[in-house]
Amino acid sequence: MSLYTRMRLLWKKPKQMAMWRERIMAWRRDASTVRLERPTRLDRARSLGYKPIKGLFVVRQTVIRGPHKKSFAGGHRSKNKTGRLNLRKNYQVIAEQRAGNAFPNTEVLNSYWVGQDGIHAWYEVILADPQSPDVKARMPHLENRKGRVNRGLTSAGKKVRGMRGKGKGREKARPSRRANKRKQ
Repeated sequence: MSLYTRMRLLWKKPKQMAMWRERIMAWRRDASTVRLERPTRLDRARSLGYKPIKGLFVVRQTVIRGPHKKSFAGGHRSKNKTGRLNLRKNYQVIAEQRAGNAFPNTEVLNSYWVGQDGIHAWYEVILADPQSPDVKARMPHLENRKGRVNRGLTSAGKKVRGMRGKGKGREKARPSRRANKRKQ
């Protein structure tokens, strides 16, 4: 069994690790966006394209869990609307977008889950600086593609848009949910 396979098995049931609880308590005190020296889950980061080169780094992003409430303009609520909003984005996409906004000169490659409690969810986002010579040499496709995360081109973004997967109901996902609704 390889090293990365053993690492992956440890993360199958992280609540059993005492170290995991200590990390969660420390992360609650941190800022919402924290740049890291190295990834917490090396196996997952490497499978998503992380390499220890200049211009490629990892950020841990905190997202608040729970319903996404809508604020009403004008200070009043309309009678037949509730204060809740059903966002079609998951927490991972929100974390990627916030990390991309915190580091505007970078592109989001991908992200992965590292932990959650009752209030927060934590994701580590892999960011690349497209102007770095090392990144230009290894990933030339990043130079001409701006705003991948805002266009839903990361793996979490594609999942939210319905562009991944198979099965019944999948035929209505392309070209997009809204476009298919208008076809009639």
